[in-house]
Amino acid sequence: MQNFLFKFFPINRSGRDFVVGDIHGMFNSLEELLDKISFNPKIDRVFSVGDLIDRGKQSNRVLEFLDKPWFFSVMGNHESMLLDARFSEYNLHNWVKYNGGGWWKKLSKATQDDIYYKISKLPYLFEIETKIGCVGVAHADLPFGRSWVDIVRAISTDDDLKQYILWSRQRHKNMRLTNSTSPIKGIKLVVMGHTPYKKPLHRQNIVYIDTGATYQNDERLSTLTLLQIHPSTKMHQYSTYKELQYFS
Repeated sequence: MQNFLFKFFPINRSGRDFVVGDIHGMFNSLEELLDKISFNPKIDRVFSVGDLIDRGKQSNRVLEFLDKPWFFSVMGNHESMLLDARFSEYNLHNWVKYNGGGWWKKLSKATQDDIYYKISKLPYLFEIETKIGCVGVAHADLPFGRSWVDIVRAISTDDDLKQYILWSRQRHKNMRLTNSTSPIKGIKLVVMGHTPYKKPLHRQNIVYIDTGATYQNDERLSTLTLLQIHPSTKMHQYSTYKELQYFS
């Protein structure tokens, strides 16, 4: 069931696996958090829900992390905006002015080309084999009434599905209104980000872990969340409010 927009990862037999929420250029915060949990780059792995870039001060480090052998990311809507802006002055203007893309203009053409190429190759979906079962990773949302297997099969040909995965907040809105949702069949757990919330939101087999790391002036958010998914589950968080403070 392999296609270029979906990637499967076999079980990590020697280390731990983590999923990190939207980083948005806060790579220093990720490094601090990984240091606090004694992350071992030789055996541990980090999977990102996307939105590696924009708003935070270290967006230019995205290539550095995408080149690390232990770091993997799905496509986020901010990565998609970067791709859309590459050959469109209109999209570039909107991205830079309204969505935190100003860092892009400070880079050399060669660096822009390298980043563009790496981001253009990002999958939309991950499936990670773990001791608790298979864990899916997507950026924003998965449609109601469709199983994981169906979504994986359709992703390479269904453009509407791609946009839904990158941009939708429908399920998240329903979860906040009703405090419940329907599960995604065919997968143990699905981890997503995109919509910042003051704490991770977990209902059925779905968990949202964007806790607004880049909003350093908002004490309700300003937290980077790292969810351990293997060999056991545990939540780690790092506050970016005013000065960085670790807590778990």
